[in-house]
Amino acid sequence: MNPNQVETLDDAVAEVLRRKRPQDRIGIGFKMWISARGMLMTHIRHTHPDWDEKAVEQEVARRLLRGAL
Repeated sequence: MNPNQVETLDDAVAEVLRRKRPQDRIGIGFKMWISARGMLMTHIRHTHPDWDEKAVEQEVARRLLRGAL
């Protein structure tokens, strides 16, 4: 994957999402965020087995928020 490339939705997927109710689209987005957070937590734990849970959570938050705090 090229890090300079922006991925877009397939037209068929975009059409399916357009037909969903706004609250359903928000729910899908939330589930995707939860999934990404879980995968990132697993990766950080694996990469830094010496870190305690608080350190892992702080690193995950730092990466997901990208300096927003």
